[in-house]
Amino acid sequence: MLQRFSRLVHRRSYLNHTKLHRRFFSSEQLDVAVIGGGPGGYACAIKAAQLGLSAICIEGRGTLGGTCLNVGCIPSKALLHNSHLYHEAKHDFAKRGIIIDNVKLDLKALMGIKSQSVDGLTKGIEGLFKKNKVKYTKGWGKLVGANQIEVNTLDNKTETISAKNIVIATGSDSAKIPGIDIDEKDIVSSTGALSFDAVPESLLVVGAGVIGLELGSVWNRLGSKVHVVEFLDRILPGVDQDYASKFQKMLTKQGMSFQLSHAVKGIEKQSSGKLKVSVENNADKKISTAEYEKVLVAIGRVPYTEGLGLENVGIQMNEQNKRQVAVNDHFQTNVSNIYAIGDVIRGAMLAHKAEEEGIACAEIIAGKPGHVNYNAIPGVIYTYPEVASVGKTEEELKQEGVEYVKGEFPFLANSRARTNADAEGFVKILADKKTDRMLGVHIIGPNAGEMIAEGVIALEYGASAEDIARTCHAHPTLSEAFKEACMNACGMKAIHF
Repeated sequence: MLQRFSRLVHRRSYLNHTKLHRRFFSSEQLDVAVIGGGPGGYACAIKAAQLGLSAICIEGRGTLGGTCLNVGCIPSKALLHNSHLYHEAKHDFAKRGIIIDNVKLDLKALMGIKSQSVDGLTKGIEGLFKKNKVKYTKGWGKLVGANQIEVNTLDNKTETISAKNIVIATGSDSAKIPGIDIDEKDIVSSTGALSFDAVPESLLVVGAGVIGLELGSVWNRLGSKVHVVEFLDRILPGVDQDYASKFQKMLTKQGMSFQLSHAVKGIEKQSSGKLKVSVENNADKKISTAEYEKVLVAIGRVPYTEGLGLENVGIQMNEQNKRQVAVNDHFQTNVSNIYAIGDVIRGAMLAHKAEEEGIACAEIIAGKPGHVNYNAIPGVIYTYPEVASVGKTEEELKQEGVEYVKGEFPFLANSRARTNADAEGFVKILADKKTDRMLGVHIIGPNAGEMIAEGVIALEYGASAEDIARTCHAHPTLSEAFKEACMNACGMKAIHF
């Protein structure tokens, strides 16, 4: 009896153990399987379901929203907004007649608000999945066939999913500097810079792109001495050069310092706990050193395509960037039923660009016309003041040999900006010299990220500068600066400047 009981216990123990590693096969072939639950992936899955297709989304993070929602766009905007309020209360309120004594920072509470917003939004996407009947698997997906995905689930199971169409939407990861290890404590990527448990006395930001300047701004407002090292001879590559230069001066006035045309060559941890950073001058190759409490490496992002099993089905990569999946104008890879969108393909690494591609890709799979106008994808930097643009820069138009005119208008001459005592910045409109068709819009100033939508619509519908100049804008609003810049561009001449 005892032996029989022992064998029974052993058998149950074996079954319980093997159950954890059990392989499950989907009995049905779905219409669409999306690998990646970021802005592109979850939007693609939802749109596919809305179009009547059976859809599943595979995400290994455990929460939906990708880098953007979990450790990118959303938490950084929470910190940017609240750090700006803190800075205003500490340095600006008195000028407005609002006297607050002993303004203090509760960093733990500030971080708690950030986490609360992230948690609410990620759960909101799960709710959208349920509403639209999108299946959701938590695990890491890998292609094992043109129609099959093997998923290592977060509860330690292996699941095989079969789908007629597969969409790769795995996003991107922080780019690394060879020889410099990121520990997310002292030497951090953007992820670590969102979660410091104390305001660093000094912070070195490596890279003067969008991410570096946004997070540098956060900690500068909260009290850090922030220094930025950039390999190029300018900040914000890709942004209109004129406005990038103006913006650098604004950030310098706020207390940030810049070292352009320099490269970080090494970081050594000192016994004091400080980080000794070696920086090389690109011109004369001279090395200088300085110590910082924290270092943020923000030199860009790279497509996240490793471990996806792309080689198992012969997916071709981009000739210019071997990490990037090659696609045609319909997001198809060389394997016709496998598609790719977002940061893993060519183009700007932007959440809203990925979302547009996800929706268009689902429409194409459903047999409908899907299209993204890449000339009308806005870019926004959520610093103070904000920087926003859409369309061509002056440098691009000159390089392409396009004759253009420009119209500018300063917020200093805008009544709402002056009333708000927040009038730093400009609006610049670029239009075709012959046809007056708007080609580019560039804004530095309050609410630039919201104002740029008017420029996006104008470019999408082929508007002329005169079309906007003759459109009534409410008074007093910041948007009147947009109208008056268009008046200057089309030759009507602005009224207030």
